[in-house]
Amino acid sequence: MNRSTMRRRRFLAASASALAAPAIAAAQGRRVLTFIPQSDLAILDPIFTAAYVTRHHGMMVFDTLYGMDSSYRIQPQMADGHRVEDDGKTWLITLRDGLAWHDGEKVLARDCVASVRRWGARDSFGQTLMAVTEALDAPDDRTIRFRLKRPFPLLPAALGKPGSNVCMMMPERLASTDPFKQITEMIGSGPFRFIAKDRVPGSLIAYERNAAYVPRATGEASFTAGPKIVHVDRVEWHVIPDASTAAAAMRTGERDWWEAPTFDLLPLLRQAGTLTIPPPDPLGYISGIRFNQTQKPFNNPALRRALLGAISQEDYMTAVAGTDQANWRSGIGVFCPSSPMASDAGMAVLTGPRDEAAVKRAVAASGYQGERAVVLVPSDFPSLKALGDVGVDMLQRAGIAVEPRYTDWGSMLQLLAKTGPVEDGGWSAFHTNWSGLDQFDPAVHVWIRGNGKAASRGWPDSPLLEALRQDWLYAADDAARQRIAADIQRQVFVDVPYIPVGQFLPRTVYQKTVTDVLNGYALFWNLRKS
Repeated sequence: MNRSTMRRRRFLAASASALAAPAIAAAQGRRVLTFIPQSDLAILDPIFTAAYVTRHHGMMVFDTLYGMDSSYRIQPQMADGHRVEDDGKTWLITLRDGLAWHDGEKVLARDCVASVRRWGARDSFGQTLMAVTEALDAPDDRTIRFRLKRPFPLLPAALGKPGSNVCMMMPERLASTDPFKQITEMIGSGPFRFIAKDRVPGSLIAYERNAAYVPRATGEASFTAGPKIVHVDRVEWHVIPDASTAAAAMRTGERDWWEAPTFDLLPLLRQAGTLTIPPPDPLGYISGIRFNQTQKPFNNPALRRALLGAISQEDYMTAVAGTDQANWRSGIGVFCPSSPMASDAGMAVLTGPRDEAAVKRAVAASGYQGERAVVLVPSDFPSLKALGDVGVDMLQRAGIAVEPRYTDWGSMLQLLAKTGPVEDGGWSAFHTNWSGLDQFDPAVHVWIRGNGKAASRGWPDSPLLEALRQDWLYAADDAARQRIAADIQRQVFVDVPYIPVGQFLPRTVYQKTVTDVLNGYALFWNLRKS
């Protein structure tokens, strides 16, 4: 047992008294669900950031035209349905009845058109859809019309993908906001209302059931698809950065659901007869180190390639999930292991013998001149803190002049928008986790994009990766897509827009009084609290 684990466990007995006061709105007769998110909600706008905590918030407040069920099939959500004309080049999506914004205004097709445009400016799959779109308009209040340059059968998959950034619908007045500026007014049409007056940054986020919400009349709730029926009156997110304090809150019943317990505390949580720890999502989380390719030193592809030999996925995953290999996997490539797009193409650069001396020689041969590399590490996000610590040590041992910059998660999200050199407050690298769902195939995998300034943080420029992705999108069959995906993986190991560092299988935990929790990420409809 390491010292960190011992300190956490000794702290459990004393930590309960440090918990926040009881839920502020637990009025007589009201059903309040209390939730501990994996981090604070620093950014409210789910289009501005791909952060999962913001996505979870967005899925409560906003709704989507399509959803995905637990079998990864796209289903209509706000859409009543669609029809396809003109040999696949015209799509007409009809909105279902009963849709209204939280301010009482009716949802109109033009709101959705503006929302799709804003999302399409930021999201990788959205950018692809908009690039093939000749015109997007609303011929009437209930119809959204796409006129395409060429057939694009993946259109519903783009609009309904549950991974970040989700295509969430907003009123036109909000959706008309510059996609690179944050909206702060949370008016959606989803099953919950955001209660701005109750928000305490770093401590509390609150939502009330949207009594005017009209769920789909048919189907079953499954992941982000089907009827969104809410059985609680209020949901409160209580931010508890210290894992031991969060564990104490769960063991004493003072909180209902902890999104992401740390692995070292799972045995203790299992001892409590009042808690449910369901099996993990097999897609898990895939971790990676991302480089800023617009600035020294990692604008040098030879340097990035040199670091492939320094990566130990086992070291990374042990730091995150402990020594129990039931909790993690190594030998992880570009695509989620559960995906038919996964392969062993080019994997020897990650799975071959590690040779620190050879890495140092490759770093020197790359032309690296000792430039400072700032690595952002969020100290309040346990899994990312662990990844960052391992990454800083790895880069130092490879001969890189590393400066770790420890900050909180919310501040790190703000820093990642900086594109300048480290001397002006910029950054060089950071680690994060992606759901396996977000690295399932080339359509959704944002870190394989090579579209420069339009790419996600890191901004790699790789025309060959872009061309391969385009080939995959329009491939004739699954066999062709698998061949192209293997070529994409090989090219990733040449261009190195990022390096995968392993996959872990996180758990969640909730009280046994909480039932019917949907599989996937944190969703707050369908569940019940007794």
